[in-house]
Amino acid sequence: MSRSSAGVRIRSSTTILGLPLYDIALGPDLEHGQVRGHARGIIAIGDVAGGVFALGGLAYGVMAFGGGAFGLFCLGGLAVEGLVVGGAAVGGLAVGGAAVGVVAIGGFAAGYYALGGGAVGVYTIDAQTRNPEAVELFGRFFPNLK
Repeated sequence: MSRSSAGVRIRSSTTILGLPLYDIALGPDLEHGQVRGHARGIIAIGDVAGGVFALGGLAYGVMAFGGGAFGLFCLGGLAVEGLVVGGAAVGGLAVGGAAVGVVAIGGFAAGYYALGGGAVGVYTIDAQTRNPEAVELFGRFFPNLK
C-alpha cells in the first residue's frame, strides 16, 4: 500500500492470469505521473477501473459500475454494451432514462422492441402505440401490460 499526494494505491500480491486479485487506485500519484488512479485487476476499484469486476468513475469489464460503465453487465450514468442500466443506456438489453438497444426500456426507448414514454422501433409500446408483439414480450415481465 502506498499513499502519495493524497492518492491511495493498494494491489494484491496474488495474481490470476497475470492480473492482481484486486487493485485499488484512487486519486493522484504524482510520483508516477498519474493525475487519476488507474486500477487493473480481477477486482478493480479506481478513478479509472478495468477488470472482471470494475468500479470507478470510468469502469470497463465483465461487470462494470461507474459514471461511465462499459461491459457485459453495466450500471452507470452512461452504460454501454451487453445488459445495461443507466441514465443513458446503449446495449443489447438497455434500461435507462434514454435507452437504445435490441430491447430498450426507458423514458425514451429505441430498439427492435421498445417500451417507453416515447418509443421508436419495430415493436413498440408507448403513449400512442401498443403493438401486440411488444405486449407479448414485455407482458412476460410486466403483467400489467397485458
